[in-house]
Amino acid sequence: MSESAPKVDAVLFDIDGTLVDSNYVHVDAWSRAFRDAGHEVSSWRIHRSIGMDGSKLLEALVGSSDSALAQEAKTLHGEYYAAASQTLEILPGARELLAELNTREVTVVLATSAPESELSTLRDLLEVEDSVAVVTSGEDAEVAKPEPDIIGVALERAGVDAEHAIMVGDSVWDIESAGRAGVRAIGVLSGGISRAELLDAGAVAVFDDPADLLEHLAESPILADKASA
Repeated sequence: MSESAPKVDAVLFDIDGTLVDSNYVHVDAWSRAFRDAGHEVSSWRIHRSIGMDGSKLLEALVGSSDSALAQEAKTLHGEYYAAASQTLEILPGARELLAELNTREVTVVLATSAPESELSTLRDLLEVEDSVAVVTSGEDAEVAKPEPDIIGVALERAGVDAEHAIMVGDSVWDIESAGRAGVRAIGVLSGGISRAELLDAGAVAVFDDPADLLEHLAESPILADKASA
């Protein structure tokens, strides 16, 4: 491994849109929540905010995170998302990718800012506990993505410095939060954000989904000096 590409000791994974095909479930739940709270928000605008800290999402879409409207929408979103959780699907290659990294003695971290209730559902669905060493949730940082706080918590728990870690995420918020923490980031297209946007946000490589990253793992920034997105 060259000096310009330090050995990767830990890979930090976002979950929603990265390991689990859940972004559009979130979009639908938020859309219904805003509508039932009396404030229509276009689905495309919601999608653009998925992966952002919940308070920042509400500020971006309804102008406040603590108004009565925002609080009602937040509660309704939780209810609608929970009701739709049985429709969630694991993205292709997610389990296999985490297992392969674990086999190669790379520390696998679930670095998500999802609330504990959602995280429990996602972990049950993934069934990757044997491959995962560290998990974070929204309760572990006051401000989530794109702020770097949750990444810092994940690094500390994994016992790895930023230089020897890589983040894998599907949103510009994942890439930006990793960058602010000094961590390189790989993007995946499975969250519905374009390759160009992920690269512009700072991703060092972009793959279709976990299966694509697994197929090209040897040439990826995780295991090789250089990788082409």
